[in-house]
Amino acid sequence: MNLRMPAAILLAFSLVLPARAERLKDIATVAGVRDNQLIGYGMVVGLAGTGDKTNQTKFTIRSFRNMLRELGVNVPLNPEPKVKNVAAVMVTASLPPFAKPGQKIDVTVNSIGDASSLRGGTLLLTPLKGADGRVYAMAQGNLTVGGFGAEADDGSKITVNIPTVGRVPGGATVERTVPTPFANGSSLVINLRQSDFTTANRVALAIDEAMGGHVATAVDGSSVRVQAPRDESQRVAFISILENIEVIPAEAPAKVVVNSRTGTVVIGRHVRVTEAAVAHGSLMVTITPEPLVSQPPPLSGGTTAVVPRTTIEARQEESRMFLFNPGVSLDDIVKAVNGVGAAPGDLVAILEALREAGALKAELIVI
Repeated sequence: MNLRMPAAILLAFSLVLPARAERLKDIATVAGVRDNQLIGYGMVVGLAGTGDKTNQTKFTIRSFRNMLRELGVNVPLNPEPKVKNVAAVMVTASLPPFAKPGQKIDVTVNSIGDASSLRGGTLLLTPLKGADGRVYAMAQGNLTVGGFGAEADDGSKITVNIPTVGRVPGGATVERTVPTPFANGSSLVINLRQSDFTTANRVALAIDEAMGGHVATAVDGSSVRVQAPRDESQRVAFISILENIEVIPAEAPAKVVVNSRTGTVVIGRHVRVTEAAVAHGSLMVTITPEPLVSQPPPLSGGTTAVVPRTTIEARQEESRMFLFNPGVSLDDIVKAVNGVGAAPGDLVAILEALREAGALKAELIVI
């Protein structure tokens, strides 16, 4: 029997380690302390003829004309100016919590027209707005583009990475602070990154033990409410203590995760299979064209002809049946499946069939 394990399944099995404590900061976040997404519409100039084309992206011309008008330059409607060195872009950024006016944040610039490259361009002053429509930052600066492209006169071209996306490190200046509920009320809410009732209960118990009293209450499977001091400076010190408390998270429920695109299969350590018999085999049909050349005898006056002939071969792989005893573990599943030489696609079919038969005691997730 071949007991070689596919890399994905072997990795899942080899990482079965005893549970260990994790810092609270690694498994949870404080409610209200989060990033805020910003977006804005801007223009990139200084491109070497790789900007938007006039006859295809009218909004670039209009934006360019409006920008010059704001700067006191009137551009006639006709003829339309050629702006191959200009590109219309969308600018996005993530505003971190507690960011103060004057601090710098990175921005990402994405072409929305038909520009072929943003390399060498400069982003002009662009207001970045939040979901409420208010301006929270102003962006401007030279782009750093990781991709590039080259094109020959005969139309052949090559592109490496994505030349229509760039970054401006520290390219935006924060103009407004986002209000947070961090200093409001007499309590804080700790949100788990992965919802689990057992973990939430353990977090509450660990906080009570560290603080020496009943200060934490598990609200649900993902939140724990903690009584906190009202003074902001004391609250910061209080959170510093909380986030370093160690908690042993609950073990994840039994799951089998299948990536249908890559064929990766990961089986959790608590997956069990009830008694079931599985047979695995496949039918392979091979069609091979073998044309036959008919050559006439010398001086017969005949012509050479090609007679089509095809060979069809059907081959049935030997089916193997294996038996799962009740409550078999991950090790038994891996050995049995690899014993029949199942490929990742075959493994998915076996797992789905086990689930339909009610023998797979785990959640099967296909991503």
